[in-house]
Amino acid sequence: MTAQSDSPGSAAFPDLSAGGAWMNSEIMPISQASIPVTDWGLIHSDITYDVVPVWDGAFFRLGHYLKRFFRSMEILNLDPGLSAEEITATLQKLVSATGLRKAYVAMVTSRGVNMVPGSRDPRDCRNHFFAWCVPYIHVIRPDIAEGGAQVHIAKSVRRISPQSVDPRVKNYHWGDFTKGLFEAKGAGAETTVLLDEEGNVTEGPGFNVFAVMDRRLVTAKDGVLEGISRQTVLEIAGEMGMTAEIRTLPLAELLQSDEVFITTSGGGVAPITKVDDHIFSNGAPGEVTLAIRKAYFDWAVRPENRTEVNYEL
Repeated sequence: MTAQSDSPGSAAFPDLSAGGAWMNSEIMPISQASIPVTDWGLIHSDITYDVVPVWDGAFFRLGHYLKRFFRSMEILNLDPGLSAEEITATLQKLVSATGLRKAYVAMVTSRGVNMVPGSRDPRDCRNHFFAWCVPYIHVIRPDIAEGGAQVHIAKSVRRISPQSVDPRVKNYHWGDFTKGLFEAKGAGAETTVLLDEEGNVTEGPGFNVFAVMDRRLVTAKDGVLEGISRQTVLEIAGEMGMTAEIRTLPLAELLQSDEVFITTSGGGVAPITKVDDHIFSNGAPGEVTLAIRKAYFDWAVRPENRTEVNYEL
């Protein structure tokens, strides 16, 4: 983005402090970003995305997020005609333009508008890429995460079957999550966790779930996004000499665990001290959770995990 005025907030140099978007090779305020009403990403949720956090002026594990994003596009037969290097350059320019040093940065590819009148063939759509960036978003508010959050297990809805929507592909199919969130808020909880049809723990809106049992970590294998924060915690556990298992996690087992925490790009590691009526670690963040939470933020400053934003672009 080329600044043509010395007056931030002018038409030539808009104020992007609330967030910006890259659309059709232009950077604009987030409030001005839009897609056509006939875009299949809107009307069919035929779209994929990924979100990489910016911590203190650097993307955290950007290569991991890009790899997952490209895998999602491949699975959905989406191709915007951009390389990983080109997307990285776009994200760099976008974050640089906003000046944000702690940010939530989304990369998105949509099926697009069908270019053949009357056609319902997805191959006739023109795929397109866009990106947006806003001040950092926490899935659990920091003041709540500090002391431990309350989670509600959704009773009226189950997680969409992996045979219907592949949860490994980051998507906007949030009908089940949204219903669970309404239920959770009505119960006075901060967020929700969904079960599969067999009553096993899957995930929540924007996060994976971990149970701690005798300093052993367990997280769900099926019905979940393979989160980058989840993978980071699995690597941290290995570095700390802890055992970690990726397997089926029945609800009854979760409720009998010593500690519970969630992992998310929107906040890292957040302690959970209450699930429905079950209280964990005497209602305070547990020892293992706190150690992993600290290690996660330590990893955020390791040079090998950081791609510095060039704010001079």
